[in-house]
Amino acid sequence: MYYSDTETVIPKFQLEPDTRTGNKMLRMEKSDCSMSMMRSDFLRPHRKDYYFFCLVKQGSSRHWIDMMPYTLKADTFYFTVPNQVQLKEEAEPLTDMILAFTEEFLALEGNSSLKQLPIIQNKHNGHDLSLTPADVIFIEDILEKMYAEYIVKNNWQHGMVTAYVQVLMICLSRLYSEQYSSAKETPDRLMLKKYLSKIEGSYTQTHEVTAYADMLNISAGHLSEVVKEQSGKPAIAHIHERLILEAKRLLFHTEHSIKEIAFQLGFEDASYFNRFFKRLVNDTPVKYRTTTREMYQ
Repeated sequence: MYYSDTETVIPKFQLEPDTRTGNKMLRMEKSDCSMSMMRSDFLRPHRKDYYFFCLVKQGSSRHWIDMMPYTLKADTFYFTVPNQVQLKEEAEPLTDMILAFTEEFLALEGNSSLKQLPIIQNKHNGHDLSLTPADVIFIEDILEKMYAEYIVKNNWQHGMVTAYVQVLMICLSRLYSEQYSSAKETPDRLMLKKYLSKIEGSYTQTHEVTAYADMLNISAGHLSEVVKEQSGKPAIAHIHERLILEAKRLLFHTEHSIKEIAFQLGFEDASYFNRFFKRLVNDTPVKYRTTTREMYQ
């Protein structure tokens, strides 16, 4: 499934303020029978600039995250982080609890520690968490209590809601670590995380390991050694993988020309971008666009 359009960009949606509360940084939704799509545009490729969490109790519709299809399953927790390309195939009724919040919410005093949690960093590109019956009971109870605080104006409401968010994120991070990774947070492991974070913020402008080493105030040789030891891949491979992921997103979801995509990703020469893509994907950008769209339609 893909959606092509003559528009030159994949739209990025901001969190819509809740008309009930006016909150611009955090929003909760609860549905006992069906989920109403807040935007019809969600049925076409888009990005969200906020974190999205959803406990699905019932439903079977399919959606896509970065070209990967997911069929919703009951008693499963789904999540996305900002800037992933998403597409829903249909607004099928389901029962769920939804929580969304912005980077501004994480920047509030007392919330900065949340940025370090695995579920927020999502280094393994996860999207769903399998829940045991006990997990479902615990998470649903937190969400219900959070929702009750969220919709009724009480003294110290912000503190209560924030406390529930913190408990929920820690619970989900434990599950995330169990299901995706249990790597120990050594100084070298933290260095890898910092490196990947720098790539995420600069990959369209900066393609060289030495430049990232300068950002981290260490030598390129030391950075390369640490990254290879911690990830099993050369430091340059992480830069290339991020560029390829974004190139695939743009090829799959937009009608940008190859030259336009190359320019957006920081390549001054489209022919060099073609060679770069073919070397790593074993297909030209044009062939990748054609074959993947045929496969997923």
